[in-house]
Amino acid sequence: MTDIQTKSIAEGAYAAIVDLGNGMKRQMLAYDDQLMLLRVTFVKGTVAAIHNHPHRQVTYVESGAFELTMGDEKRKIKQGDSFFVPPHVMHGVVALDDGSLIDVFTPAREDFFAPKK
Repeated sequence: MTDIQTKSIAEGAYAAIVDLGNGMKRQMLAYDDQLMLLRVTFVKGTVAAIHNHPHRQVTYVESGAFELTMGDEKRKIKQGDSFFVPPHVMHGVVALDDGSLIDVFTPAREDFFAPKK
């Protein structure tokens, strides 16, 4: 188990950006062990592969447009839209434009932290 330290205030301009490859970057903003806020940026055409996790997730489309797959449903989402992903539901997106998503997870995604050495 990862020991997650609380980050109460995040200055977005200075928060570290992790290049996930294939046109996707993640910026961890404010968090503790129970709640996490992230910004994920996408280059047009980037695919966030279909996956699932035990966390509850709420996502807000900050900019751009995406094709969302959730369970058996596909739909286009755009700036200002949002969606909720229950635990263990398969989901993913394809960036139809350059854009960014704001993700909230509860509890925090321990897998996004580097393992303690």
